Amino acid sequence: MEQKGYVHVYTGCGKGKTTAALGLALRAICAGKRVFFVQFVKGMKYSETRAGEFLPGLLMQQFGRACFIHREPEPEDIRLAQEGLRRCAKILRQGEYEVVVLDELNIALYYQLFSVEEVLRILKARKPWVEVIITGRYAPQELIDMADLVTEMREIKHYYEQGVVAREGIEK
Repeated sequence: MEQKGYVHVYTGCGKGKTTAALGLALRAICAGKRVFFVQFVKGMKYSETRAGEFLPGLLMQQFGRACFIHREPEPEDIRLAQEGLRRCAKILRQGEYEVVVLDELNIALYYQLFSVEEVLRILKARKPWVEVIITGRYAPQELIDMADLVTEMREIKHYYEQGVVAREGIEK
């Protein structure tokens, strides 16, 4: 009998949500599990988007364009996010991947690219053994209530404040 999968939420305004999800994905792959890692809102090529080249068992896909978090989402942003959510719903129902990471899903919810009700419905319809990791600032209370594990990343100090830009291999 398959093990029960839980829902994790990594949220908050501190650094480390995606990094924590990547760490869990690496651990799962090293244990022989398959991981589907989807990035909502993101379309830029970060270092981690190449991880599938090095890690068999990892499929990473992006459903976003250039980050719009400093402007209103455009119809194409909404279309891509909804396409990504449909893809994730299918993956979660099939159960082929033991771990599914929904990176920046909370940001997609915050910008109303799709509804929290849709997400909750999709999570409830997943195969029971699928572990789900959801990242992004501003996790809605309904998702927090439904999750089995919630971690809040809180910024105490960050070198960005001293003008350090995102560095390849560290922040991007």
